[in-house]
Amino acid sequence: MPQRGKAAMKHNQNKKEVKEGKGIVNFKFKQIGIIRTPYIDNAPYQPVEEEGNFRIVVDPEYTDGLYKLDKFRYIYVLYYINKLKQKLSLLTSPPWTNGSLVGVFASRSPVRPNYIGLSIVPIKSIIKNIISTSGLDVFDGTPLLDIKPYIKDLDSKDNANYGWIKDLDNYEHLLLHIKGIPHDY
Repeated sequence: MPQRGKAAMKHNQNKKEVKEGKGIVNFKFKQIGIIRTPYIDNAPYQPVEEEGNFRIVVDPEYTDGLYKLDKFRYIYVLYYINKLKQKLSLLTSPPWTNGSLVGVFASRSPVRPNYIGLSIVPIKSIIKNIISTSGLDVFDGTPLLDIKPYIKDLDSKDNANYGWIKDLDNYEHLLLHIKGIPHDY
């Protein structure tokens, strides 16, 4: 049986479904701006500190919402992943895992039930309704959904861990990539 099939069988044998609620609730998100990046055809898998023209252009009607955001060094950027062509699978194999399968909710895959992306990026400057930043891992023209400040002690968890990533054979090498430490490949 293929690896994906075995993992799916094991997952299905161990799950207990609990359903709450009375049905499906439909809701809409409102685009509040657009993200501008140099990425037209290819974008990195994760945010990387990279020079280039990275801008978050907030619709003018939301400019007042940026008041005092420039006092923070980093922001969360939530966006709609609008250029996906892959079909959803609840099991995924992150490209850097040499074929290991994990559930989509245990991954950083952009292919999710709801195409909502999240990046933490630095604020370089804010002029009127334009936030200059770097390293956004999205395509040019990505719809902006929300911005939130990254607050040091609130958003940084000292006891966070690496989960299943620690079980990978190349864990120590992978940590060098995660931390952005230059090294021999």
